[in-house]
Amino acid sequence: MSFSNNKELAENKLILLYIVDKIGMPVSNTHLTRIILENKFMNYFLLQQFLKELCDSGFLEHKETEGKSLYSITDTGKQTLSYFHHLIPAGIKGIIDNTVSDVKRTIKNETLITANFVPESENEYTVQCKINEDSFSLIDLKISVGTKNDARLICDNWKQHSQSIYTEIIEILTRKRG
Repeated sequence: MSFSNNKELAENKLILLYIVDKIGMPVSNTHLTRIILENKFMNYFLLQQFLKELCDSGFLEHKETEGKSLYSITDTGKQTLSYFHHLIPAGIKGIIDNTVSDVKRTIKNETLITANFVPESENEYTVQCKINEDSFSLIDLKISVGTKNDARLICDNWKQHSQSIYTEIIEILTRKRG
């Protein structure tokens, strides 16, 4: 491998460390992929290879949570980034810095609003819908439904319209009944 290939390899791994560090919270493979591909930093296959190598080397930590692959930077990764961040071109840092605030907002919204379902039997599914604000739970709703399609529809509606659904539930529950 030539010097320029090694330099590009190191730069790409540093870019990944920089993104995860800047986001400052566990970030999904999906979000990382979106940032990398939208900005044409590297191709999808290199991204996946580098993520695995960074985890294997102890620079990133990988966890599976609620079916998502989440990455966070380790202390070793932070230390390495502090030594070599100057190798990331300033233009790329600028693009990342501008992109990170939108991604952080999206991640926070996704962690605040959750909807999942679990099959209990062939004709029964338990759906759990939540809205959390900081460490406080605004609503934690469990519903049993008869079909997988209903469970999926409830989850999709909750994820897309949770604020208005929450407001409707509160209005219905606080309405004076005659």
